[in-house]
Amino acid sequence: MLKNGATQPMETEITAIPPLSPGETSLLDMHSVLNLLNVLHGELTLLGLHLADDPELLQAALARCRQFQNELHDPAAALRQAEAHAEMQALINREVTHCLERHPRHQDDPEVQESRANIGAVLRVFEVRAQEILTRAKAPQAWLIMSIDELQADFRQVFSTMEKHSRGRYRIMHNLARQDVTDYYLDFKIESVTEPLIILPLVFKDVMRDLLANARKYTRPGGSINAGLALTETELRFSVQDSGCGIPAEEIQTVVHYGKRGSNVGEVRTMGGGFGLTKAFLVTRRMGGRFWIRSVLGQGTRIRIAIPRPAGVGLQPASAA
Repeated sequence: MLKNGATQPMETEITAIPPLSPGETSLLDMHSVLNLLNVLHGELTLLGLHLADDPELLQAALARCRQFQNELHDPAAALRQAEAHAEMQALINREVTHCLERHPRHQDDPEVQESRANIGAVLRVFEVRAQEILTRAKAPQAWLIMSIDELQADFRQVFSTMEKHSRGRYRIMHNLARQDVTDYYLDFKIESVTEPLIILPLVFKDVMRDLLANARKYTRPGGSINAGLALTETELRFSVQDSGCGIPAEEIQTVVHYGKRGSNVGEVRTMGGGFGLTKAFLVTRRMGGRFWIRSVLGQGTRIRIAIPRPAGVGLQPASAA
């Protein structure tokens, strides 16, 4: 959130970005999978280093990750990769097990156990993402009904995976009284006029994950992230506000462009490609919505989205992913 006493800046509505190539559009649509593949590749590399001081020890698993990454620019090829997610998971699990058996002396090392647990956690999330991609391919702009409890559980898994990947660098706390100096405080509320259910485009889960991940990424440990999702009678609203580094005022319009990041965040370690804001904006516009940014350099950023709820949405239950 913006610091106490700070002048509240005006919101900037983003209404357009430069056109994207088909390959760029495909990569944006697969952005959440790209991030997961980067994380998975990193964990497989670390496991090889821990077991045998060899970053390429798990050759087949690493090659499979790279193959999927390389095909994300091609919508048809990326979809085929998503359809083969079970085969990919089985291959990775087999090679991890095989490598552990070949290096029994290190099986119980804490670093090895942590890498193995992290790989398992990422694969569980990967399975969910792959199923979401396949569901979206059948009806790209469909709105789905799911329980609020289910959606909250999905995001608890997301936050847990973030923590695991940090390898102890930070925790994500949801109770302010439990926050320590290296923890993030995260408050994410979900409300709906259709409680205990909520209706939203499935792709919007990607948007929320990306924006929450960005808020964490560009906020130092000890900071706070406040987010909310609300379904009203007429629209779906989402806002996320952080106490992070902010965006230079002259870059607010352009930071949403494909591959762009703020000039003040070059030192921030990231596994993504700078596509999160671009994807969030494009999904919002495809759904006929509006997109705003409010930011103060060195104090924080707020992203606000409003998407109109199509007439009749919610009258017939749809299967949730």
